[in-house]
Amino acid sequence: MTLKLEEIKKLILDAMPDAEIKIQDLAGDDNHYSATIKSKIFSGKSKIEQHKLVYKALKGKMGNELHALSLNTIER
Repeated sequence: MTLKLEEIKKLILDAMPDAEIKIQDLAGDDNHYSATIKSKIFSGKSKIEQHKLVYKALKGKMGNELHALSLNTIER
């Protein structure tokens, strides 16, 4: 099973309503993405903490329906 780009955006926006999200499907297979996410929630957090927040927003789909997600998180 794969995860569509719009579903990824929805999951992230549900957890981070202020987020600006740009996602690119890297292989055209709905399974390998690159995402740039800007949010106030990242303020004062390390990159690892920021990425953990994104993974938490994906509700366990990372590594299951979603095989690869390259993240670039930015404090707003």
